[in-house]
Amino acid sequence: MIPTPGTPAPDFALPDETGAVRRLADFRGQTIVLYFYPKDDTPGCTTEACNFRDDYSAYQEAGVTILGVSPDSPKSHARFKEKFQLPFSLLADEDHRVCEAYGVWGQKKFMGKDYMGVLRTTFIIDPEGRVKKVFENVKPAEHSVEVLAAVRE
Repeated sequence: MIPTPGTPAPDFALPDETGAVRRLADFRGQTIVLYFYPKDDTPGCTTEACNFRDDYSAYQEAGVTILGVSPDSPKSHARFKEKFQLPFSLLADEDHRVCEAYGVWGQKKFMGKDYMGVLRTTFIIDPEGRVKKVFENVKPAEHSVEVLAAVRE
């Protein structure tokens, strides 16, 4: 089940692209944009990540930390981050436990096949660690602009 606004965001401990373990609790006192995406270096995920990259200075000005999460390995994240010069951390949820805790691991359909995967979803988490806003069924191309508008509210 997806956490709703006003509820505590599920804590996690996941390795980033360097293998360093990042915990949600480490970011207490900051506004976090936690975005879940299906797979490194695929068209929609690249569009979404590059839009966050292109708007990164505006997020910094707003005091926001961006964290991307997918089931890819730290090594895959490192390649993706380097290839597109992504200035934020990518977290490896290889067993999709954190995706499940956030309710974003679910049934998907592609080319007539059903499978389990990441439902593209973004959470804004306030400095106290509570969910401020949830974006479901994200459209990668315009997503960063709508998230930036929401963090400025």
